[in-house]
Amino acid sequence: MRIPAKVDYAIRALAELAIAGEGPVKAEQLADAQDIPINFLRDIMRELRRVRIVRSHRGPEGGFVLGRPAAEISLADIFRAVDGPLAEVRDQSLSAMSYQGPATELPVVWMAVRASLRRVLETTTVADLANGSLPTTVADLAEEYRSTTEARWAGGEQFAD
Repeated sequence: MRIPAKVDYAIRALAELAIAGEGPVKAEQLADAQDIPINFLRDIMRELRRVRIVRSHRGPEGGFVLGRPAAEISLADIFRAVDGPLAEVRDQSLSAMSYQGPATELPVVWMAVRASLRRVLETTTVADLANGSLPTTVADLAEEYRSTTEARWAGGEQFAD
């Protein structure tokens, strides 16, 4: 699965907002702190504002603040706001998909992929990320990934993911 830069940037910007305190933070400050292209970030923040994940304040003391507490904003909320549904397959509903012959069970695989993404992205909040306190299930999956990847590289596989 490919995570678009737009999603990565949005999550990083919101993590910065989560640790910023009460006052508004200018887009330029967020962009500088996370090395995000400012024009790209402005577009992302506009999308996040549209779905009320952030609020903006105008004026010399203006900027962005979280639209609700960081503990109530899941990474899935952000992903969907800037990129649409998780693990979409050809813009179709997974439950309506059907394939023939040896690919009959493929929709079940796509459902499992989406469920796995939800398990991570819906249970991890901006507060978890900003505080460095990821859910145990997420940390365990990351450790499993690390050890599997190291084993693949040690075994000579060049395309370890």
